[in-house]
Amino acid sequence: MGRWEPNARGRLAQAALDLYEERGFEQTTAAQIAERAGLTERTFFRHYRDKREVLFEGAPALAKFFVDTLTDIPDSVLPIDAIASTLESVATFFEERHTFARQRQAVIIANTELRERELVKLASLAAALAATLRGRGVPEPAATLTAEAGITVFKVGFERWVGQDGDRTLAHFLRESLAELRTVTAGRQPAPAADGS
Repeated sequence: MGRWEPNARGRLAQAALDLYEERGFEQTTAAQIAERAGLTERTFFRHYRDKREVLFEGAPALAKFFVDTLTDIPDSVLPIDAIASTLESVATFFEERHTFARQRQAVIIANTELRERELVKLASLAAALAATLRGRGVPEPAATLTAEAGITVFKVGFERWVGQDGDRTLAHFLRESLAELRTVTAGRQPAPAADGS
């Protein structure tokens, strides 16, 4: 009978991120992750299929959160406003996770395979949002354009959020990115960012 391992999954995830940062993703093994967490390699594989899953395990929950939030917004709300409301809610998904998100992003940026997988994840999110918008009666190509724009706003806002020290919330950067998109699509010149970026 195996011994009880409190918060084994969380310990493995943190150990993995630390090692990916220190040694690089490719150079880190499941055995090393387990050892760093004070667990066995067998325990690692009880929680994760492979070492990539540590970085992407939250993707299904995030996709569900996006879709459920958008679904709950009244159909009378304009598509882009429904996406804006969805992004506001999604920002709460990341509260208190700035350090983890920043660490994860650094690992992904450093590895071509992981960057590709992140792009696939974002494309899947956009497809799910487009399908949800179509279910709300939004015709094509408006549904796809709105969903893709929403995911682009999310990607840009998220990257800006993890690129700073955590003083401002993800919601702040998502609002700022959406405002920039609205400015660009209205045919106006964007104003320089207040922080100089």
